[in-house]
Amino acid sequence: MIQKIDVNSEEFINELEITKNFTQKVCEQFGFVYNPEEDVNESVQQGLTRNKLIYGKRFCPCFMVVGDTKEEQKKADNRVCPCKPALEVEIPNDGKCRCGIFCTPEFAQKAQTQNELEEAAHTHSRGLSKQECEVLLQKQNLDSSELEALLEAREEKTIEFNLVDVREWMEWVSARIKGCDYLVPTTSFYNAIAQLETQKDVPSVVYCHIGSRSAYCQRIMQDLGFKSVSNLEHGIVSYQGEMLSGEED
Repeated sequence: MIQKIDVNSEEFINELEITKNFTQKVCEQFGFVYNPEEDVNESVQQGLTRNKLIYGKRFCPCFMVVGDTKEEQKKADNRVCPCKPALEVEIPNDGKCRCGIFCTPEFAQKAQTQNELEEAAHTHSRGLSKQECEVLLQKQNLDSSELEALLEAREEKTIEFNLVDVREWMEWVSARIKGCDYLVPTTSFYNAIAQLETQKDVPSVVYCHIGSRSAYCQRIMQDLGFKSVSNLEHGIVSYQGEMLSGEED
């Protein structure tokens, strides 16, 4: 049976405030910081509060509570915040606990930077910095907005990279992404990739029709020693930017 808690009740509101103080003390005690995504923290704090009211302990809300009685719950070794696996394994290794509320300062800073980068790339609210471009070009997969933002940055001479089309010539002539630098057809890949032999240290972005051929070519380029190769996830069919057609720009 689902146990319902009225989050607007005075009991819940008071206990939630106590839980917030509790999580703050955990941060101070262990040198943690909160997740930069506030909704993560709020969700975990509400879950801890719910479990405290129902079970009398702040069981981790991202795990099921096993056992109907306190004895059974103790025997099941349910996670109680801050749990031992988080303190000894997850946070040291991953930078955050499984629930996500407690983070190392380094992880939180990196996550905040990534959030700001995604905001800029997907809304085009501002141009990307060189550092942000470099972070994007380390990703295995890019979406349409991210590639558009990178092409804009390249036009502004903020960053350099090669945009490589791995479809066939007839597809390239029909429609291609504006800013494409090289056509390296998958069917003649090893011969065509010779064009980039001296540019292995320059980041590359590859694309095809739906992202499958380019993912295959991405792996080959990485094996051939290319510094960084990103794939346009879902291919040209997902691209919302400017396109060209014909044999010449």
